[in-house]
Amino acid sequence: MAESTVRVSGIVLSSLMFQHVNGDSDVEGLILGESQFEEQISISDSQAEHIHIEEIYNIQKHISCLKLNEFYDAVGDVNIDAVKKILADNKEEDVIGWYRQRRNSEQQMTFREKVVHEKLKTTLCNPHMIFVLLTPSRSTPTGSTHKMEYAAFTSRSRIFVNIPVLVRNLGLLESPAYWKPSAPCSAGGYRLATSRHSSKFFSSNGLLRDVNDVNAMSDALQEELQGACRKLEESERLVESLQSDVLTLRRKVHEKKSEGGPVVQRDQVLHQAFRSLFCSPVFHTHTLTLMALPVPDAMTTAPEAPSPPCRKRLKETPGGRDRKSNPSE
Repeated sequence: MAESTVRVSGIVLSSLMFQHVNGDSDVEGLILGESQFEEQISISDSQAEHIHIEEIYNIQKHISCLKLNEFYDAVGDVNIDAVKKILADNKEEDVIGWYRQRRNSEQQMTFREKVVHEKLKTTLCNPHMIFVLLTPSRSTPTGSTHKMEYAAFTSRSRIFVNIPVLVRNLGLLESPAYWKPSAPCSAGGYRLATSRHSSKFFSSNGLLRDVNDVNAMSDALQEELQGACRKLEESERLVESLQSDVLTLRRKVHEKKSEGGPVVQRDQVLHQAFRSLFCSPVFHTHTLTLMALPVPDAMTTAPEAPSPPCRKRLKETPGGRDRKSNPSE
């Protein structure tokens, strides 16, 4: 069974309340709008497919009667001519229900209201109709503050059930709610005014001219973004391939080093041996003798012999005496 929900804008609801507060008696009238079914399909782990059907009543405006019991008599029989007179230029198909405003009463339908509701459904050939009940009451003794309560009812197999009412204000709307088109208004003046000036604002496809320009710019931006994403993806894949090659080369070098361990160790031993050999004194520079034999280090490093002391020259003796002869002569 489909779940029912009533959606009304804050403007329509406030107009109903304002009209009733400024009146001296109870008020009733017809509600215009549209009713539609929305189907939602959800898939979860526990259930392959779940279909949820919701019946939504969109209240667009209301028409008040000049007096009570205007379109029905004392026993609840509905007069179709009186209904058409109240509707005036509006269509009967737009009627989705009726409303009643009662002062200082409970949120319950009376027996008479139930009878009128069932006969109104039969007269207008609309099995999906709602009844909206508004019951204001004074919150202060002076009447400066009022409390307004409202509820919606519908009948299913002659059993009246209370259905939730959602006031659609801009602050409470979800994002997809802005995209849902509202029902067209049937007023003649509205159609005449919109048809006269619509060509200035709307294009042939029904969208605003500025909207088409914005959509074109959005498409161009999407193309540029997709191109940049493709280039980024290619560069990332190239970086991944280069990193993979670097890792492969590092792995090969590591394997070669691990496999050539003894060779490296042998090279180190040879290097140490050559180093020790070349550091030996045999390979150093030596002084050779005439027989091509190295002079011992003791001889090459021996200190030089001291020079013989100089003899003092004898002074000549006076009187022409001969100097002392050198014994070596």
